[in-house]
Amino acid sequence: MLRHGLSVWNRENRFTGWTDVPLSEEGIQQTREAAKLLTSYRFDIAYTSVLQRAIHTLDIILNETNHPKIPVIKSEKLNERHYGKLQGMNKDEIKQKYGEEQFLLWRRSFATRPPEGESLEDTAKRTLPFFYSNIVPELDKGKNILVSAHGNSMRSIVMALDRMAPDSVAKLEIGYCVPMIYERTNGVFRRL
Repeated sequence: MLRHGLSVWNRENRFTGWTDVPLSEEGIQQTREAAKLLTSYRFDIAYTSVLQRAIHTLDIILNETNHPKIPVIKSEKLNERHYGKLQGMNKDEIKQKYGEEQFLLWRRSFATRPPEGESLEDTAKRTLPFFYSNIVPELDKGKNILVSAHGNSMRSIVMALDRMAPDSVAKLEIGYCVPMIYERTNGVFRRL
């Protein structure tokens, strides 16, 4: 699993959410570097969100690892957390206007929603059922899966796979295009 490369709005320090912005040139390069780390893996199927930054990341990795023809499933269930009224706004300006504490609650807490947006808890309520009902059955068939998604959709999945408490997930950083490799044995996930 990996988060997409740096997008244009990530570069501009904006809340992106469901706004469909492209990868930046730096994000494309990050993706190519990530592909080098994945060349020894064989993938049977891939999953991504419906947002172009995750799709483009996946396309680059599949092409550069010689997997251009595997099935790709796109679902909005893997989309980034919806940041509501904060989408498109500069994070530093939000922090100055509302204060560090409120900013961190909106950005990283498990249960606090930004105005008209989703909390991480809300995001988990759509990503985890999709993960367990679509991806896990493919793993159970012995398939190797590649997932290209977003910081918060990945945080919700990693939180479950690593059995993290909701209050500790605020400190979990998901870097741009840093592959996270998991193995599933006897129904238990282990990060390699």
